[in-house]
Amino acid sequence: MSLLLLLLFALAMAAGTGVVLSRAPRRQVLALGVNGVTLALLFLALQAPDAAFSELVVGGAALPLLFLVVLASVKTDEASE
Repeated sequence: MSLLLLLLFALAMAAGTGVVLSRAPRRQVLALGVNGVTLALLFLALQAPDAAFSELVVGGAALPLLFLVVLASVKTDEASE
């Protein structure tokens, strides 16, 4: 196994651990985005460009943005009551 793959596996483990151990919702969302980008890089290194692109779009951009919008709307709903 190459050094690049070992580094990407370690980075994916660290990013996943960061998602689980974060307590603040915004930090969890940012860690989820970092995890998605890390997994996309790992898929690219494993020569799966279609899975890498899908993970980058969904796990690295769309899902974290959706969660941030939901967090922002929840915060504004609490402030208006």
